[in-house]
Amino acid sequence: MNRPALRRPTDWPQYMASRAETARHPLLRDFYRADWPGADTPLAELEFAALDIETTGLDPSQHAIVSIGLIPFTLERIRSHQAWYQLVRPQGDLTAESVTFHQITHADIQRAPRFEDILQALLEQLAGRIAVVHFRNIERPFLDRATTRALGEGLQFPMIDTMQIEANLHPGRRLGWWQRLAGKQPLSIRLADSRERYGLPLYQAHHALTDALATAELFQAQVATHFSPAHRLGDFCC
Repeated sequence: MNRPALRRPTDWPQYMASRAETARHPLLRDFYRADWPGADTPLAELEFAALDIETTGLDPSQHAIVSIGLIPFTLERIRSHQAWYQLVRPQGDLTAESVTFHQITHADIQRAPRFEDILQALLEQLAGRIAVVHFRNIERPFLDRATTRALGEGLQFPMIDTMQIEANLHPGRRLGWWQRLAGKQPLSIRLADSRERYGLPLYQAHHALTDALATAELFQAQVATHFSPAHRLGDFCC
């Protein structure tokens, strides 16, 4: 059954072309000049890149990226053999809280490259593909801030947010006070809980590559269950 569009279409090709004209760094100019699909492109014709990052905290102005996972995929196939995973050595020390959360230790990152050393490889993986993330308010600001620190310019590119899709599909998930008093639990749109609704298996959480795979599978399931391959990119992209 077809459902209404999730978001108004955005003209990302025009936006990326304008960024290519103003970008000062050659890495960003090349990235923005990639062949970006338009809002009317059917999902079935798109190349996606499931993307996840792990960080030392939630504030991009104070915290840093410690790992990045990326897996190319389409609606029909996840290209696990092309998966890309990179530890990143942040400025400063890891916090005890972040080590507990994602299990990346000081020993793990001691010889890892800095973000600026892996940025070219990351941009090559993302160029022309639609990134799919679960909660873009992590990936988007952290990658923008890290690129600004590395190159003196920010980074923007189109994303599909599987958490936002779940939020749109379940607008009544927030409970009123009387429902909470009755002991009813709110519906969770976290990655693992969202996957469970589609019968997808439970994976170890907070590993960038595993979470990228989990996000790719979730998006495939969302489209198969609620939408169709004929839906347009502009219905989802933000």
